Amino acid sequence: MRALFAAGPPPGPARPGFWRSPLRGPWLTSVFGLILLVGISVMFVTGLLSYAAYNPDLSPVNDQTPDKGILGFYLFSWPTHPYWLYRLLQGVHVTLGVVLIPILLAKLWSVVPKLFSWPPVRSVSHALERLSVLLLVGGVLFEFITGILNIQLHYIFPGSFYTLHFYGAWVFIGAFVVHIAFRIPTMVRALRSRRMRTELRTPLERTEPEPADDTGLVSPRPAPPTMSRRGALGMVGLGSATLLVVTAGQSIGGPLRRVALLAPHGGPNPGSGPGGFQINKTAADVGIQARDIGPDWRLTVRAGNRQIVLTRAQVLALPQHGASLPIACVEGWSTDNQDWSGVRLADLAALVGLHTSPPGVAVESVQRGGAFRSTVLRDNQVRDSRSLLALRVNGADLTPDHGYPARIIVPANPGVHNTKWVTRLTFGGTL
Repeated sequence: MRALFAAGPPPGPARPGFWRSPLRGPWLTSVFGLILLVGISVMFVTGLLSYAAYNPDLSPVNDQTPDKGILGFYLFSWPTHPYWLYRLLQGVHVTLGVVLIPILLAKLWSVVPKLFSWPPVRSVSHALERLSVLLLVGGVLFEFITGILNIQLHYIFPGSFYTLHFYGAWVFIGAFVVHIAFRIPTMVRALRSRRMRTELRTPLERTEPEPADDTGLVSPRPAPPTMSRRGALGMVGLGSATLLVVTAGQSIGGPLRRVALLAPHGGPNPGSGPGGFQINKTAADVGIQARDIGPDWRLTVRAGNRQIVLTRAQVLALPQHGASLPIACVEGWSTDNQDWSGVRLADLAALVGLHTSPPGVAVESVQRGGAFRSTVLRDNQVRDSRSLLALRVNGADLTPDHGYPARIIVPANPGVHNTKWVTRLTFGGTL
């Protein structure tokens, strides 16, 4: 083995002169690395908070990531204030992930010679660093690819997206922390070696390679430049800005919604009128049939040994209240505020004897299969005066695709937990 290494690297990408771009060097790599350090840190935190929003410790039906153990250390009761909290967090998480794609690809391009360094392993510490790089690159590609597929509703990977993405994120962030611990001194030195303002003023004809150092990023035989560092940064920045324009509108609404062409996926076209806002899946998509939501539909409300069964007309006869709330989904899209009306969950709890401090509630749908057909809400969600069993939206009855005859709407709640086609509420129960 020693003789093999002593003979030098084999022909190909392991040879020092194979990679000849004059732009590669520790400064450019560190610029991309600094942006990713900040962006990925924000994505990780918003991802953790998004997971906490599912109240995964309440019930197995809420959690698609079993056996989390100590990885659930940060979980807490998800608040209902401010009502737009989940919309903001998941919008930032998904939009930032899409915007960072050109920067991630540029960073990988800038360090590709290091992936083929020779010899592959020089010491125990070098082996640990190489392992962290393998987990880092594999982890980041896995997280970004599965995330992009999820927001487009393309579930071509085996198993649950939530489980895969959750555990993949922890593997990646572990490698990320190790990598940063190794590389932060080099990154700081590299960033101090050149001024960004100077590089942005340097045209192609005055672009020169960075001085050779021990990072292995600077080519020993650089080719003549065909692009300045200013041009490279501008190209990457333009790519990110374009993705921002064609993505962010699905999260923030307004005029940008019309140009949100790529992602996140906003579901089938809901048409116009009071129900003309986004949905992920139609009633037909999940097998809801006319008899399930027709005149024979009933709402069962239970607490302990007390139970009442109501027709829709009887639910409509109860005191009606309104709430102006958005729908925000894990795929990153959200609606503008919609005007919902229906019966407060706390009032429904009172019908079965829970007049003060009602507990959480298990919500069941007539949907027979599929993930998130049921959910469990916390007591603070039930007690919020804006938490409704909604019967109408924007002045009209719910459409079947929006959950007719009745659906849950709770402030700051992930869209999949605003269960549609509700048929049973069990206060103090679980699923």
